[in-house]
Amino acid sequence: MVSLARSAWKGPYFVHFPNLQEAIRSGTPIKTMARACTIMPNMVGGRFLVHNGNGYLPVIVTEEMIGRKLGEFSHTRKKFSYRLTKNK
Repeated sequence: MVSLARSAWKGPYFVHFPNLQEAIRSGTPIKTMARACTIMPNMVGGRFLVHNGNGYLPVIVTEEMIGRKLGEFSHTRKKFSYRLTKNK
């Protein structure tokens, strides 16, 4: 587990999601703005809609995501794409 910038004595930052286990069983996504929330093992298999500043992007939590933040998987900036002009 990688601890990015948070002190070890503080522990991981976690937001309590009510009915998390029920949402995982039913497959309904949980809408959240808590991008800084650390992904815990009990969240594996859950579907989240993480706010990126403009809208909500779907994130499905897997085993490899444990210890990372929800916001790492919901990008806030558009990918740059160079547009070729037709007038050459």
